Amino acid sequence: MAQPVSRESIEKEPRTRHADKAVASVCPYCAVGCSQLIYVKDKRIVDIEGNPASPINEGTLCPKGAATYQYVVNPHRVTTVRYRAPHSDHWEDRPLEWAMDRIATLIKETRDATFVERTAEGKLVNQTTAIATLGGATMDIEENYLIKKLFGGGLGVVSIENQARI
Repeated sequence: MAQPVSRESIEKEPRTRHADKAVASVCPYCAVGCSQLIYVKDKRIVDIEGNPASPINEGTLCPKGAATYQYVVNPHRVTTVRYRAPHSDHWEDRPLEWAMDRIATLIKETRDATFVERTAEGKLVNQTTAIATLGGATMDIEENYLIKKLFGGGLGVVSIENQARI
């Protein structure tokens, strides 16, 4: 006995069927580090799903990870630098280069104004307590190492935190 099947059911196919390639990535949500496959066609993301080859998640994803595609490919997602000047009542779009230069300038100005080379007792500290950094759960060990070296050793930042459960 044949099963009742609609024409639409027969013609349906997964979004991944015609993808040019699948790129392995890491879920952006927590410290577990679940692997995802990002399916790409004509340089556009067509789907994101769990990576069955991963020993961490074996292809499964939590509800947040499973919704990554809707997060990435969303017409309401902000993809520009948004800036609100002090005392302003509106946001402005700014170029990424402007934002990077502004951040670098503010870090340098703050560090120059608050840098302490020695304590009152003469102890060498080379630090600033006016700048802090917060790492994320999906950062790998290499990124954390570079942040520690740049902010701690290079800039003298004392407050280096990471919200990862490691």
